[in-house]
Amino acid sequence: MVEVEEKDEYSSSYPLLTEDASSSADSQTSLKRTGTVWTAIAHIITGVIGSGVLSLAWSVAQLGWIAGPISMLIFGIVTIISSNLLCDCYRYPDPVVGHILNRSYAEAVRSYLGKKSMWVAGIFLQESYYGYGIAYTITSAISMRAILKSNCYHKEGHDAPCEYGDSLFILLFGAVQLVFSQIPDFHNMEWLSIIAAIMSFGYTFIGLALGFAKVLGNGEIRGDIAGVSTTSVTQKVWLSAQAIGDIAFAFTYNIILLDIEDTLKAPPPENKTMKKASSIAIFITSFFFLCCGCFGYAAFGNQAPGNLLTGFGFYEPYWLIDFANACIVLHLVGGYQIYSQPLFAVAERQIAKKYPESGFVNNEYRIKLPLLPGFKLNLLRLCFRTAYVLSTTGLALLFPYFNQVLGVLGALNFWPLAIYFPVEMYLVQNKVRSWTGTWIILQVFRVFCLLCTILAFIGSVQGLISNKLS
Repeated sequence: MVEVEEKDEYSSSYPLLTEDASSSADSQTSLKRTGTVWTAIAHIITGVIGSGVLSLAWSVAQLGWIAGPISMLIFGIVTIISSNLLCDCYRYPDPVVGHILNRSYAEAVRSYLGKKSMWVAGIFLQESYYGYGIAYTITSAISMRAILKSNCYHKEGHDAPCEYGDSLFILLFGAVQLVFSQIPDFHNMEWLSIIAAIMSFGYTFIGLALGFAKVLGNGEIRGDIAGVSTTSVTQKVWLSAQAIGDIAFAFTYNIILLDIEDTLKAPPPENKTMKKASSIAIFITSFFFLCCGCFGYAAFGNQAPGNLLTGFGFYEPYWLIDFANACIVLHLVGGYQIYSQPLFAVAERQIAKKYPESGFVNNEYRIKLPLLPGFKLNLLRLCFRTAYVLSTTGLALLFPYFNQVLGVLGALNFWPLAIYFPVEMYLVQNKVRSWTGTWIILQVFRVFCLLCTILAFIGSVQGLISNKLS
């Protein structure tokens, strides 16, 4: 049975990231926000603990026992600082009683820095959301392939030629996302985030436990102070730069912070709840990142695989490795949506604004199939999101290089989205004058992070090109 209805502005397909002017609190009362600190933590963990955690043992191997852990601690501290600055930007002009609600990163930039800055931020935001979709597609395919390889090695022996391509698994993940991409928005996917967060804890614990067990089995802590030895200084610089990019990718989640904050109920003030959730979530994830990276390096030393659970440093117990990789796939199904929903919201809101009378854009069809719950179908949502998933799947097929893709994405987005704009909005919000103590400290902070970002980006691009040409 099919029924047609027109969407209201604040219906279930209410967008979470827009490029329009911010909305007043009074105008949004029709959308009930029920999020708590715990649902926010679940959203954050789903967004932060993703494919990045699997590359951290390799990253520590490139940097060594001193620079590796220190780099992760620095990125954790930087993430907490920048996220706390951004939490105060949900309301404008005051972080607690401001009557303008910035429902997304782009709206916050517009409120505090103006429309031109918003367009610049918007470019990085959409590229970042899109890039996460590609990265998560690649990672999920590698994990699905690893399940087959694990079973093959168990049956045929560790030296068996168990080789499987990525293409089929990339296509399978894309097919799953074609379905899940029809979830209207963030407010309708709390259940998916909670499941994904549980899965992320599952495979992180397994990777940590396997690394710890291998260290005990080896009877020694492997690795060097300076990390992997290379034939030239230039090669060492490139690999270290890629490692920094991978670490940056693992920690970055600021782009969805305000989208998550927009789901929180008030009182208490949204920024207070979000700061608490953010600090707890980043503390938890930083602890797991350190443990996974360091135990992985201690277990394998300079031979640490690029992906801890799919590089086959671990062969047994094969069923546990299979389960861990299944958890990765399930988690990234949710993670893909966490980063895609804001991009969907931008495009669909802009199209709806341009074509307010179009039935194709605005009509929703209530569909009830036998033995299945009813659901709403919108033709614009169906067509646009299908095209989006197909494009991320296609690029994943073209560039299936795990560490290099993560490094490029982490380096490209870290400084503008996690550092520059949050600091700039803080300076405007608090009316910090030039050459004061606070202003100087924040400028030094920005320049330091910019230099790290440039180094990581150059090294990761070099690695991506080298792998594509080799």
